[in-house]
Amino acid sequence: MKLSVFCGVSVDGFLARPDDSVDFLDTGEHVPHGYEEFIKSVDVVVIGRKTYEFVVRYGSWVYGKKPVVVLSTRHLDFSWIKNGVVERRSGDPAEIVKLLQARGCKHAYIDGGVTIQRFLAAKLIDRMVVTRVPVLIGQGVPLFGPLLHDIKLKHVATRTYSGGLVQSEYGFNYVAGPARRRSVRKERKERTKTAKALTRSPTYA
Repeated sequence: MKLSVFCGVSVDGFLARPDDSVDFLDTGEHVPHGYEEFIKSVDVVVIGRKTYEFVVRYGSWVYGKKPVVVLSTRHLDFSWIKNGVVERRSGDPAEIVKLLQARGCKHAYIDGGVTIQRFLAAKLIDRMVVTRVPVLIGQGVPLFGPLLHDIKLKHVATRTYSGGLVQSEYGFNYVAGPARRRSVRKERKERTKTAKALTRSPTYA
């Protein structure tokens, strides 16, 4: 199963403002930059509670009939969604992936600040496309968070669009060396601890 991130950020690496607004991502150009093609390629979307609540405020279900899994430990109201396929789940990233694989899913879109961070920390992301908008906002919801170890990236391509958008695509190199393999049990415990801490974050819960 393939897991992908496709997101827009400010040049200083924020997905949203502190109040979760994303007005800064709109450059006024509305130039196609691959999202439509990307969303057609995925068969399930995985988002966190904060991202879901942003969609609620937006007032329109943007995912159509594509299955959506909202990661949250809280009860969520989906009654307003008409003709959508959505469910709430909790669990660590590996458990979510196992669930989706059992359902026959082939390509998942992982979205939302802490959700992306948790799946990155678990070394489950296969592809990441980040589009940087030419603006600095100083503070907000960061794309990246703490990691136990460096994650090697493989640069696939960088593309530019009118309006100053710069899009970079990366693959991931998770191959472990001999020393790394010797400590795999210890790292798994550390990853579990980190994942649980992120789960308790208000942006995920």
